[in-house]
Amino acid sequence: MFFRTLFTLGLGIGLAPWASGATPQPVSQTQAEYQVRMVRLAQPITVDGILDDAGWQSADRIPYLNNHWPLDSGRAQSDTEVWMGFDDNFLYISARLHDTGDARVVQSLNRDEPNFFSSDGFSVVIDPINQPTNGFFFGVNAGGAQVEATVKASSNDDALDFNWDNKWYSAVGETDGAWTVEMAIPFKSLRFSPQNRTWGLNFIRNDMENNAYQTWTVFPNNFGGADLGFTGAMEWEEAPPSNQSRWALIPYAAGRVTRNYEDAENWEPGGAVGLDAKVMVTPSLNLDLTVNPDFSNVNVDIQQTNLTRFSLFFPEQRNFFLENSDLFADFGNWRVVPFFSRRVGLNDGEAVPILYGARLSGNLTDNLRIGVMNVQSRATESVGPENTTVAAVQQRIWARSSVKALVVNKYTAPQREGEEGHFNQNVGGEFLYTSADGRWNGQAKYHIALDDATPNRDRSFHHLEVRYNARNAFFGLHHHGVGTNYLVESGFTPRLFNYDPVQDSTVRLGYLQTNAWGGYNWFPTEGSVLRHSVRSWTQFILNPDYSFNEWNWNLVYEVQMRDRQGQSLRLTTRRPNLPYATTFVKDAEPLPAGLYSFNQVTVNANTDPRKSLNLDVQGRVGGFYNGMLYSGGGTLTYRTQPWGTFGLNYQVNRIELPEAYGQTTLHLLGPQVNISFSNTMFWTTVLQYNTQANAMNLNSRFQWRYRPMSDLFIVYSDNYGTENFAPTQRGLVVKLTYWLN
Repeated sequence: MFFRTLFTLGLGIGLAPWASGATPQPVSQTQAEYQVRMVRLAQPITVDGILDDAGWQSADRIPYLNNHWPLDSGRAQSDTEVWMGFDDNFLYISARLHDTGDARVVQSLNRDEPNFFSSDGFSVVIDPINQPTNGFFFGVNAGGAQVEATVKASSNDDALDFNWDNKWYSAVGETDGAWTVEMAIPFKSLRFSPQNRTWGLNFIRNDMENNAYQTWTVFPNNFGGADLGFTGAMEWEEAPPSNQSRWALIPYAAGRVTRNYEDAENWEPGGAVGLDAKVMVTPSLNLDLTVNPDFSNVNVDIQQTNLTRFSLFFPEQRNFFLENSDLFADFGNWRVVPFFSRRVGLNDGEAVPILYGARLSGNLTDNLRIGVMNVQSRATESVGPENTTVAAVQQRIWARSSVKALVVNKYTAPQREGEEGHFNQNVGGEFLYTSADGRWNGQAKYHIALDDATPNRDRSFHHLEVRYNARNAFFGLHHHGVGTNYLVESGFTPRLFNYDPVQDSTVRLGYLQTNAWGGYNWFPTEGSVLRHSVRSWTQFILNPDYSFNEWNWNLVYEVQMRDRQGQSLRLTTRRPNLPYATTFVKDAEPLPAGLYSFNQVTVNANTDPRKSLNLDVQGRVGGFYNGMLYSGGGTLTYRTQPWGTFGLNYQVNRIELPEAYGQTTLHLLGPQVNISFSNTMFWTTVLQYNTQANAMNLNSRFQWRYRPMSDLFIVYSDNYGTENFAPTQRGLVVKLTYWLN
């Protein structure tokens, strides 16, 4: 049944009328004006940051970039020259970025630095398929630290996924009144069709001296610089060299010692070996394989204080699940995620060993993307062996729109003889509309969950949305509904699950939610204020029987200064109708079910993040159900350019409810130290003290990238309780990976 459904969905989309005639025209409105000719370089390039190679003399030159933010028209104040060329193995890019050099900002030398756009930097956006579905981002800051990401079609700020990792080369240099960049991107690190002679292309410069961002193409600044709908054209006079590398192997070996103080008196040694592989099926279609994967080197989750009734979302960071991850993950909405890869290999927060995984993803044609993934896990004491299969297709239609389909099949085998296995499935389709200018967006989505342990009713999820986004005005209307039996074990639907402390059970309760929002930005032409913004949104939620569940309303006024300081004031009104008694204070009586009404005021302020010392603070005060809430905190960061960043995050929440329901003060403290010995050797230490979770965690990770995509990791973790500070678990892991192709 599963494969028949998949075949039907894929065939129906692949043979749709719009896929069978002429190919839609390139999406970008800017490609007619911005074009660069790709020239085969006469001589090879040495990537050293010094632009003295004779090969650059034959390359096409882009003489300058244009303003994108805060201005979005006209030539940029600081000149940037860019050259491009290629040979049989590499796509080469170089740039000379003129400035005074007096105020250059380098936040860190750390690879994949999350604050890349707060440093002086240069980056390139490449869309090899030249359709606004997915692309690649490669950047380097003025200190030489690399960052790469995948780019997806999005009008929001989430277009870039910096968790993606691949092999490429870069170097920076210095000349009088400028700094220089050279990049060499292997064709084998890209996914493309050699028959496609036009690629989408853009450049982004972070100019911190002028507090500005520049792009090659000119388009409205309410769209991010990496937006695939506004690229220029990279024109190939000859077919780009086909990818010569058919495979890459990434073996690893890890050794560890751990001690669980609750169960064991001694340290327990252990180890593992495994293998990841990348196989090029076609130049635009890739097969990822993993055997016995180990994720011990993944960044630790940053903890949060949870004052809601529902679970919090933590992002996927495991490398196997990342390339083309939008194919599988970008279904549903921010409240309902039909497939969430983080649920694979995890059970109630505990790691479940994965035996193997395989994933085929990429483009079948310029307009059709597919993804198929299968992951098999081992049995544990709490759950039997699990097999998860996911298939997704995405067909581009018109200029910037698409239709998508998803099928998820999870089978949990019995733990013991005589028990039965369990199936959980999800099937859905979605239509996403984006106008040619990107201002109008519309969505229509419908999914059905199939589960052999739930009733055959109320199993669907639906979503309808329209939004308008211009430079000044923006507004939208959204509605979605979740059936009580829309159970997706491989997804994330937190609001569906309600804990009833009286019965000590979790109850699924579907809902209907409608959101409306709007706002206006205005930009003074003079003075210290860059932007004023007023926005409001409201949320109205009903139970499945259309009885009242919750209403929320928010009004925000925000000021952003030209030096990047900012302040905001937020007013909130909430009217929750608790369906079940709810406990907010540990060991206290739960609040009774029923209607509550309260108001809150929140203020935020931040200093200039370009400075060595900067501060981001917030405070909130107001009602909290039938009591009061007082919240405050912030993040203090000190940067010793470019080798060290020292941060301190602190949040405190004081809940005061009537005596029977308790009072408590929740502290969340998170010092963090990032040391960059070079742009290939890093040390990061995070300490998290969380009284709500009764946990204090220390995670210290050393990484040495001794060659491209090959790493040595040393990770030490130490966990304590916050009530008596007794140790609960400690561990030390040494892991070595090697990229071979």
